[in-house]
Amino acid sequence: MLDFDTCNAARLRRDPAYDGAFFTAVRTTGIYCRPVCPVRPPLTKNVSFFPSAASAERSGYRPCLRCRPETAPFSPAWNGTRTTVARALRLIEDGALDTGTVTELAARLGIGPRHLARLFAEQVGASPLQVAQTRRVQHAKRLLNDSDLPMTEIASRAGFGSLRRFNAAVSALYGRPPSSLRKPAP
Repeated sequence: MLDFDTCNAARLRRDPAYDGAFFTAVRTTGIYCRPVCPVRPPLTKNVSFFPSAASAERSGYRPCLRCRPETAPFSPAWNGTRTTVARALRLIEDGALDTGTVTELAARLGIGPRHLARLFAEQVGASPLQVAQTRRVQHAKRLLNDSDLPMTEIASRAGFGSLRRFNAAVSALYGRPPSSLRKPAP
C-alpha cells in the first residue's frame, strides 16, 4: 500500500495513474471512492486510504454512486466479460460439463446460455461444449500415453459418459481409434 501523502496528493490531483491502486474512504459520509472521482474533494483530515474496495467495505464504507469504485481498473467488473469467460473455463476444466449442461454452467455464472455461447464465440472461438470436448480428448490422450488402464477406465476418467462417445470423439479428432494411439509396451 502506498503511503498517506502519496495517496492524498494523487486524490487531490485526480491522477488516473493511481486509479485502482487505492481507494479513498471519507469518514464523514461513510463512502469510499476512486482517486479520479469527480466530486468535490473532502478535507484531508476526513479521509483514509485502502488498498482494495473489499477492504474499504469490510471497514464499513459503501461505494460511491458517482465514480463506481467497483469498476476500478483490474476489478472483476472492469475486466467484464473476460472474467466471466475465465471463470467458465476454470469450471469446464474442473469438469462442469462432464456431468452438467451448458444451461447449468451459464446459471452458475449468472448469465443465460445464449450469452455464454456468444462470449465463447467472441473470446475463445469455440463453444463451451467444444472446449469441454477438447479437454476430455486431451486428458484421454495423456492417459493413453502414460498408463496401461483399460479403455473403459480411460473414458471414465477423462469425463466421457460412455466408451462409445470416447471412441467416436478420439476417432473424429485423430482419424483412428484410441487403441492405435497407445504407445506399444517396451
